Amino acid sequence: MNEERRIEVEEVERVAAPRRARVTDAPEPAPVESAAETVNRKRDYLEGFLKQQPGETPAGEPGGALYDAVIDALREIYDPEIPVNIYDLGLVYGVEVDEDAHVSITMTLTTPHCPVAESMPGEVEMRVGTVPGVGIVDVDLVWDPPWDPQKMSDEAKLELGML
Repeated sequence: MNEERRIEVEEVERVAAPRRARVTDAPEPAPVESAAETVNRKRDYLEGFLKQQPGETPAGEPGGALYDAVIDALREIYDPEIPVNIYDLGLVYGVEVDEDAHVSITMTLTTPHCPVAESMPGEVEMRVGTVPGVGIVDVDLVWDPPWDPQKMSDEAKLELGML
């Protein structure tokens, strides 16, 4: 450890020069197309793009029929203390629909001491279970992350005069 580090310097008289670029090494430039060719190429691209049809959304994914029906059912359930549905209030954290139409809902309440803490998950399960095509419904009530007013949709904030 007590060894002294030494820097050694080596002197050289000359270094070989780097190879220079030559014009013959450059790739050939692409041919310049005329304005008419450019317009035809763009038109061809747009025709193909406009002919393409959107793919069908699976029923259990956002935008699918079953998923949207579940969200509509959640929007029919109102918090008894706040005149806003639980979905726009931000109480629903997640909705998953699998291939067998099994629906899993992760939600919370405004506070753990909410008077509907015992009845709200059952009401959610019952309402979503009445949606045509839905099989089993699981409702998970979570407290983490806690709900706060920032989770509300803009429509709910507007209705409550918070915007």
